[in-house]
Amino acid sequence: MNGKTLPCYFLILFFLAVSVVSCDIFKRNELPPSYHNGVVVTAHPEASAVGLKILKDGGNAVDAAVAVQFALAVVYPNAGNIGGGGFMVCRNADGSFASLDFREVAPVAAKMDMYLDDEGNPITDLSLRGQLASGVPGVVDGMVKAHERYGKLEWTQLLQPAILLAQQGFPITTRQAQELNGRKESFEKHNPAGTALVKAGEWAEGDTLVQPELAHTLSLIGQHGRAGFYEGEVANRIVDEMARGNGIISHADLKNYEAKWREPVVSTYRGHRIISMPPSSSGGIALISMLKSVEAYPLSKWGFQSDSTMRVMIEAERRVYADRATHLGDPDYYEVPQAMLIDSGYNAERMRNINFKHASFSSDIYAGNLLRIESEETTHFSIIDEENNAVSITTTINGSYGSHVVVDGAGFLLNNEMDDFSVKPGTPNMYGLIGGKANAIEPGKRMLSSMTPTIMEKDGKLFMVVGTPGGATIMTSVFQTILNVVDFDMNMQQAVNAPRFHHQWLPDEVLVEKDAVEDRIRHSLTTTGYKLVDRNSIGRVDAILVLPDGSLQGGADPRGDDVALGY
Repeated sequence: MNGKTLPCYFLILFFLAVSVVSCDIFKRNELPPSYHNGVVVTAHPEASAVGLKILKDGGNAVDAAVAVQFALAVVYPNAGNIGGGGFMVCRNADGSFASLDFREVAPVAAKMDMYLDDEGNPITDLSLRGQLASGVPGVVDGMVKAHERYGKLEWTQLLQPAILLAQQGFPITTRQAQELNGRKESFEKHNPAGTALVKAGEWAEGDTLVQPELAHTLSLIGQHGRAGFYEGEVANRIVDEMARGNGIISHADLKNYEAKWREPVVSTYRGHRIISMPPSSSGGIALISMLKSVEAYPLSKWGFQSDSTMRVMIEAERRVYADRATHLGDPDYYEVPQAMLIDSGYNAERMRNINFKHASFSSDIYAGNLLRIESEETTHFSIIDEENNAVSITTTINGSYGSHVVVDGAGFLLNNEMDDFSVKPGTPNMYGLIGGKANAIEPGKRMLSSMTPTIMEKDGKLFMVVGTPGGATIMTSVFQTILNVVDFDMNMQQAVNAPRFHHQWLPDEVLVEKDAVEDRIRHSLTTTGYKLVDRNSIGRVDAILVLPDGSLQGGADPRGDDVALGY
């Protein structure tokens, strides 16, 4: 296969794979395909094809993950990135596991009041758009560290697919055309020298997006590894970009950035072992807390989105998000009471006062401070190779297309992750949420996240790889996907497709997808004190299930352009 045919080949794979995501939750007899050698599930067909090819070429799950991450930086620029950060949970075929925190950090020059005016009030959009909104990126260092520890193939081989996609271009989807057109004015404002994301006319489905500057940057990373990004030409371009817009990331910030290996948070649910991401993500602790909160209830008997099931799950979500507000932050700056938060007895006690006849009130559950929660424009991918090595990665640049600043001459978007800090403790943010001191801005500190990359075991064997984007809804989406499989006996695609709801303590309302919860149940909940609010889609779960015979079943979320590929 020569390079010129690469994008067309990927599109063929995409159309072959579309059937995987068309399964309806209620068609219980329609099983998604299963594979025996490996599965890759990502947010974009091109990235899924890249990961699958790496597996077929002899790479392991981490090799494929590295290649996918860089491919997403090209083909999914609204969330896939090299200008942001994220989290990885991995499980090796021998049963050992680890987690890697490559979350962005605040620059050394960051100050607690850096987004406030002279009267101490937050300045609208200062932490959302432009160079000052960016934390120090962690993706490249994270991928380097993952490859150093677990990779099999040569580093340069893993970068090559992304480089080709950037050089030769790829056909954009309908969704991407709409996104790029909708942000054209902002891209032009924040990138006066121009960017490949803007064209003279309107973008349309099938148009080719070519990114030569990004291809050059990726080539430098391919040649020089970590130094190709955090030092030399690319680092100079990042610092020059900061100077153009009052940003504060310095050469020292870049050179000193370090992704951190952390001990995963581990617990059990109905005989399944849960392995998830610890702080600086709140995701793993919150997920396990919710599972522990509902474990004593007969959800399987009650049924999917029945009245009693809904009440128990909503009340669990309410209490866990209240705890998240006060008890979670960067563990290097704040002592997180992890053991307490995932303790079965503690969570059972928190659920002791629920009332099946009437909703709880969030003001009665906890009246403390709620931490700022990131935007929903994140991306997740799940990979299992033929040896049953597994990788779950969630990564983000925060808002859709991050700060909207493309580093001039380097071709990649910068994150707006500084907005995930509490800009001013005690003051509502753009979402009406209250910030807390545990997540206040400090130099070198990681902003709190909701990302929840997760791996599950059953009887000591690999069982599921799961995760999703979705900001505040990430943890509840992963929670519900796990229940769909374990308690409601869905296959992987049905579990991913299933309609979702979300409660985050404050505001005191249940966000509900339009197809979620039948009218009879909605009426019962509404008349007993629950406020149900319809909204657009929640999350984009990408997951893999290991079946009893050892075959692999992918679930790619139809809410996006996501695709599951295997062999």
